[in-house]
Amino acid sequence: MTRTLLALLASLISTWAVAQPLPNSKHSDPIDRFYQIDQWWPTPNDQRTASGSPGPDYWQQRADYDIDVTLDDKNQRLEGVSRITYHNRSPHTLGYLWVQLDQNRFKPDSDSNKVQSAPNPSPRMSFRAMNSIFKRMLFEGGYKIEAVTDSKQQPLDHTIVKTMMRIDLEKPLKPGQSFEFHVNFSFNIVNAKLMSARGGFEFFEKDKNYIYEMAQWFPRVVSYTDYTGWQHKQFLGRGEFTLELGDYVVRINVPDDMVVAATGELQNAAEVMEPAWIERLAKAKTATKPMFVITPDEAKENQAKGSKKTETWVFAAKNVRDFAFAASRKFIWDAMGVEVDGKQVLAMSFYPNEAEPLWSQYSTEAIAHTLEVYGRYSFAYPYPVAISVNGPVYGMEYPMICFNGPRPEEDGTYSKATKYGLISVVIHEVGHNFYPMIVNSDERQWTWMDEGLNSFLQYLAEQEWEENYPSRRGDPEKIVPYMRGSFQRPIMTGSEEILQFGDNAYGKPATALNILRETVLGRELFDFAFREYARRWKFKRPTPADFFRTMEDASGIDLDWFWRGWFYSTDHVDLAISDVKLYQIDAGDPDQAAERKRKQREEKEPTLSQQRNKDLRKRIDWQPGLKDFYNSAEYDELAVEDSARKSFQKMLDDLDPKDRAMLRRTTNFYVIEFENVGGLVMPVIMRIYYTDNTNELVTYPPQIWRQNSKSVKKLWVTEKEIARIVLDPRREIADTEESNNHWPERFIPSRFQLYKSNRSSRNPMQKDRAKKKAEQKPEEKKD
Repeated sequence: MTRTLLALLASLISTWAVAQPLPNSKHSDPIDRFYQIDQWWPTPNDQRTASGSPGPDYWQQRADYDIDVTLDDKNQRLEGVSRITYHNRSPHTLGYLWVQLDQNRFKPDSDSNKVQSAPNPSPRMSFRAMNSIFKRMLFEGGYKIEAVTDSKQQPLDHTIVKTMMRIDLEKPLKPGQSFEFHVNFSFNIVNAKLMSARGGFEFFEKDKNYIYEMAQWFPRVVSYTDYTGWQHKQFLGRGEFTLELGDYVVRINVPDDMVVAATGELQNAAEVMEPAWIERLAKAKTATKPMFVITPDEAKENQAKGSKKTETWVFAAKNVRDFAFAASRKFIWDAMGVEVDGKQVLAMSFYPNEAEPLWSQYSTEAIAHTLEVYGRYSFAYPYPVAISVNGPVYGMEYPMICFNGPRPEEDGTYSKATKYGLISVVIHEVGHNFYPMIVNSDERQWTWMDEGLNSFLQYLAEQEWEENYPSRRGDPEKIVPYMRGSFQRPIMTGSEEILQFGDNAYGKPATALNILRETVLGRELFDFAFREYARRWKFKRPTPADFFRTMEDASGIDLDWFWRGWFYSTDHVDLAISDVKLYQIDAGDPDQAAERKRKQREEKEPTLSQQRNKDLRKRIDWQPGLKDFYNSAEYDELAVEDSARKSFQKMLDDLDPKDRAMLRRTTNFYVIEFENVGGLVMPVIMRIYYTDNTNELVTYPPQIWRQNSKSVKKLWVTEKEIARIVLDPRREIADTEESNNHWPERFIPSRFQLYKSNRSSRNPMQKDRAKKKAEQKPEEKKD
């Protein structure tokens, strides 16, 4: 009997642990969520290895720029000439070159304008929105390409294809050769306060001055890569840029009372800066907190001049993939030194008096903080300067310089949202120096590779700024509303086809990486693997497969299930406790069995029929001779016979002491059934609460779902009695439905508000929500 009992127990444990249903059961799942997805990725080769690192034959093109440009402050126009030296480091012979003409997006007949969805003017529309419509219709945007020539000023055949230009070469450009060509260009600058743009101007009515933030302003060579050839997908406004690294020398001619901030280092400070500014800037290099180079009062004096004379600011930058600049009479300038890997980096901010007192307190400090935190998780910042500029663009990034928009109210006060909006957008945009300016991913194809990774590191940096920093993204519970919703596409969707851009390209990948770090791999393994990826691909161009392979290679963990679920699908996390059963050892003692049955019988409430039939006149009570022993008070149907006791005792006598002790155990065997409702497999994390007021956290790895990704049972053996169980108690896996995470079932209340039926009024909470909605997400204001 004992051997039979133990065999049955072992069988139960084995069955509960495996929990593999029959193929035709209602829980069967035709999708193998642990299917190895290597075949979805490009085949490894000598350019990109199976480990995710650059191979021995990895190559990358290069383009150097020498540019002269003039800013026309009277007509808000830019004109210049770009002398480009293209270096063919590929093993291929090239018959033509492609150049990006991003300003052509602003032509009235551009695809970008044509594919815009219609606004909803009902029931009302803002003046800004209406002005934007008219401005877009009437604005004469786009490049005027005056000439395309070789280094000897001989014209080159070229064809403009919307936002791209093909330059046909007289002689094929062989591997190892270089080719110099010149492009003369001009265009009208966009009013970035009226039209959604990554660069443009802002006009200040009170003092009749401008702030110019110039980006995508010169024709730039298209990237030519081993994985896609020429990356010349047309620019519609959302999918950003894929560019070649190179050295720049840029001469910017502006009115002589303007101050210019730009990518790179200023080469002629003595010619364009006041002696006092030069002296202060030198002191700022060793300052431990931001100090003014141009004071607020000096900025006010500058903006009042209105000089018609011009001067040229000369900047040089090495090994950058782009160049941007800002210019204005209104700039205050502050700076401080940041020690990075034994070298001093100048963190600097440029902003008008309208940005005070917020900017002098937080902008440059946020730059320094970003360089320090990102450096720990990636690599030491390699450039000499890092700049934040306040102007019309809410948030955009370029090598060594970024544009950030939050400002206080006119009276100098600011909300909590504005304060943390500024700190966050500075961290985010400065962080883009690492991704994608240095880890040079293809933004035109895979937005998440820079925005998602950068948003993840932004979250880490924010949490090191202060305790309980109000991060908008990173914590898994923040992505739940998006994951629960519809109209989604996978993270791996092309940049121009993404739905719900901010959540898809920023929030979801940032959350996925946080879960990978905190819950799946752990901080030590994740941080090592992530740093390895950053350092492998520093100043190189990774693809998604390179990232995925590196993370697995450096962590030693198979993560195909994770990439498949989070990056290639729109599944969501919804794990549920569907059932809990309790089993206990039946020792076979007939007296104990009888007592259990007697107790169960006494605890049962009589059925409805039993209650109603109790007062019926019973035949046996008035008809003599119907009663016998079984109707007497002496009869007990649960009475134990001596033969049963003797049989039980004989069984005990045949057992060894260990077996007899096992029969006396009061151990509880709980079989807990979990269901994967959402489809995205994740670790099962539960906290078990016992009736003695103790609890413990239990984690099962995601491989628990490997044989059936829909349903699984686990056996939990304890001497204690379970009071309740909670799934995902620390909200670490982005579970979208809390109500099914509890056993016994627990109701999660939803609340509703009452209001007076006055349609013209709003209650305070509605007003607050409207205000929050008006404060648009920084990254989604890019375009």
